[in-house]
Amino acid sequence: MDLNTARMKTLSIILAGGRGSRLKQLTDNRSKPAVPIAGKYKIIDFPLSNCMNSGMRRIAVLTQYRSHTLNQHVQRGWNFLRSDFNEFIELWPAQQQTGGDWYRGTADAVYQNLSMINGLDSEFILILAGDHVYKQDYSVMLQEHIDSGADVTVACIQVPLAEADQFGIMHVDENDNIIAFEEKPSNPPTMPGKPDVSLASMGIYIFNTKFLSENLRSDASDDASSHDFGKDLIPLFVGRSKIKAHHFANSVIDNKSYPDKPYWRDVGTLTAYWEANMDLTRLVPELDLYDEDWPIRTTQYQRPAAKFNYNYEERIGTALNSVVSAGCIVSGSTVEQSILFNNVRVNSYSQVNKCVILPRCDIGRNCRLNKVVVDSDCHIPEGTVIGEDAVADAERFYRSSDGIVLVTQGMIDALSEQ
Repeated sequence: MDLNTARMKTLSIILAGGRGSRLKQLTDNRSKPAVPIAGKYKIIDFPLSNCMNSGMRRIAVLTQYRSHTLNQHVQRGWNFLRSDFNEFIELWPAQQQTGGDWYRGTADAVYQNLSMINGLDSEFILILAGDHVYKQDYSVMLQEHIDSGADVTVACIQVPLAEADQFGIMHVDENDNIIAFEEKPSNPPTMPGKPDVSLASMGIYIFNTKFLSENLRSDASDDASSHDFGKDLIPLFVGRSKIKAHHFANSVIDNKSYPDKPYWRDVGTLTAYWEANMDLTRLVPELDLYDEDWPIRTTQYQRPAAKFNYNYEERIGTALNSVVSAGCIVSGSTVEQSILFNNVRVNSYSQVNKCVILPRCDIGRNCRLNKVVVDSDCHIPEGTVIGEDAVADAERFYRSSDGIVLVTQGMIDALSEQ
């Protein structure tokens, strides 16, 4: 089968129903894939854009937890495909189709939608997480899958040994056959010749549709299973089926400035989320969002350009080493090494340093913010200081062990009630 035919016969399933509780209050009112990132995007935009750029145009987005903002985003920004060409991006909400349970795990989420999957006449199923940030050509992985004759192909990435206990870790032979798989092992195995590196699953899989359907039905009837791809199905396949590893380095869209550092981030903690955004303020970020050959799409709204006001002594509207999105007004204040999402206003005499300010926030006059993540629609009162007193920050807001402070409007409102 040629690649173009294979792409048309592939159904991409994006698992986007997770809460992402490690992001704390950022996911109180939205699912993790709907969290804003990189100034104008949402996390879900990365796997969706990868699908578009890879020629995968039959996509189902599986949603569950607090999905309204995610549904709205996909419907408004990703509804451009042609149904008469059998192309689509569809939202598949949890519907308890196989009983009274919501999704019990990643495998169960797919199993509960088997009737719709089998009705689409696909030969391959591409399973993706909706909450990772990266740029990958899935068609390269699909070609490898077809050429190898595998039942399932697992995308993998090299990770430092110190971080390996956070991932599913695999052993491969000289032909990239997976010969062992351990989910979050306490004593992670290393790669041959690389004692400080392990080979981790990225949670990206390509299955032959018939093979997947049969095994999902078997897993669903196993009461001892947690119904998760990484914990249950992938380890079960090892030694019983042809299961191959695909090295991410073979299909990553390279940043020419970092040719030996394939970019993939699970922004599942507040620190990881803050660091991923801070990377974009560097002179040459590891994540290249300016690559016209591999664009990242998102929902577009009509907004005015960013504006910087005043140039009087201490009242100078300026942004240094920062990303400032459309609709922002920096009015007589200083923004440094920060990201301002759409429609943010920073008022006079304020200082914002190493911060991530989400959409529609208003920073009052004479504020000082350092290493702060401010959730959407926050109004920071005049004279507020955050990021200079660890004890005070922890009492008023959420402060991580790394000193990053998360502020929501609910926290601000609670202060005024004291």
